[in-house]
Amino acid sequence: MVDEKDSRLASAGPIRGVILDYGEVLCSRPSPEALAEMAGIFGIGEDKFLPIYRSSRNPYDRGDFTGHDYWLEFARRAGVRIHTHQIESLRRMDVQMWSNINQEMTEWLARIHSGGIKTAILSNMQTDMAAHVRKNFAWLSHVDHQIFSCEVRAIKPDPAIYHHSLSMVKTAPSETLFVDDREENIHAARAAGIHGIVFESLAQLRTDLQQLGFPILPGSGVDGNSHIDR
Repeated sequence: MVDEKDSRLASAGPIRGVILDYGEVLCSRPSPEALAEMAGIFGIGEDKFLPIYRSSRNPYDRGDFTGHDYWLEFARRAGVRIHTHQIESLRRMDVQMWSNINQEMTEWLARIHSGGIKTAILSNMQTDMAAHVRKNFAWLSHVDHQIFSCEVRAIKPDPAIYHHSLSMVKTAPSETLFVDDREENIHAARAAGIHGIVFESLAQLRTDLQQLGFPILPGSGVDGNSHIDR
């Protein structure tokens, strides 16, 4: 018996555009040490820090807050007062912990681009991180289109951001592949007619790409599968 996922992947035609999430796809998830260091600025544990972080990111990623105002609001929710120099430290640390690049994935991205396939990043990303990515990551030259939520003013899984992405890449939904680490984002992409793969590991991605009939495969490897979301 062929399950729904197998049937969906097997039905794909030629892929002419590949759209990749950034957080926990092109980069690794933040380390416990990085999270603990940020939580320490507030004098709270990671068990209190993470729920606030997860539940407060959407407006920030959508561009509703500046970095300064976001961390002030975070402190209010944590019941802590922080100073301007601490806010600046938090902004730097937040960017740094999302900068551990998955080299095998960026090498795969480069080979896709060299193969003549259109490429894009679609990420829920705040303004500090978007500026850092553009300034520091040479591999961005292999990306035809950068679609960041803070600039589009919409966040995944809002259908609008997928339609915007298709208009940028200029491929039909049936010719487009989207890879993201979160099920809800993939479900929204599929609802727009885009082929979607939930990223769990390089080995799993290779298997799903083979089933899709996509000829350019990433290297083998093992990645974690816990999520914060970007």
